[in-house]
Amino acid sequence: MIDLFTWATPNGFKVAIMLEETGLRYVVRPVDITAGEQFTDAFRAISPNGKIPAIVDRDPGLAERLPVFESGAILLYLAEKTGRLIPADVAGRSRVIQWLMWQMAGLGPMLGQSSHFRRAAPEKIPYAIERYRNESNRLLGVLDRQLGENEFVAGEYSIADIAIYPWSLSPAYQQMPVDDHPNVRRWQATMAEREVVRTGMQLLASRHP
Repeated sequence: MIDLFTWATPNGFKVAIMLEETGLRYVVRPVDITAGEQFTDAFRAISPNGKIPAIVDRDPGLAERLPVFESGAILLYLAEKTGRLIPADVAGRSRVIQWLMWQMAGLGPMLGQSSHFRRAAPEKIPYAIERYRNESNRLLGVLDRQLGENEFVAGEYSIADIAIYPWSLSPAYQQMPVDDHPNVRRWQATMAEREVVRTGMQLLASRHP
């Protein structure tokens, strides 16, 4: 059994999708980030960075309960635990990890900053809004080119797609020109056809701020 500590955010959705894909038994433990619950001592004992999502693997086969924090690390852990959604060969595994790191280091942070300066910053700073908007759009162009040559991001369906998909939905919400990226649109439609993806994306949807 796995405890999933999460909230309705792109990073939270990706782990929910992964758990649905693997069929592992899990229990959702909501962490209301709008109320600051991520900063409690109890949660920081699981996620030292005070960020959702995090999991605790309570598999009886483990010597002790295993906490895992950071969404990319969780995806890798679950892929290795189940032997699913990451290639076994060195080259294929490397491609998937590269795109996973691309999302973690690039697309997610840039879209997050774009959203913050556009919607949440107490002062509208045109330079910051334009900077993060442009970089987010550039990264979507990178993704579009990759998907123009592959059905899925790293070739076959993998944790790379699971990591990127929830974030790829946010540009339209942030008034980004997603229509300029037809291959991203095609891939989004393919992802949305997967029932387990839809289930993961609906997790805690009623609590989305």
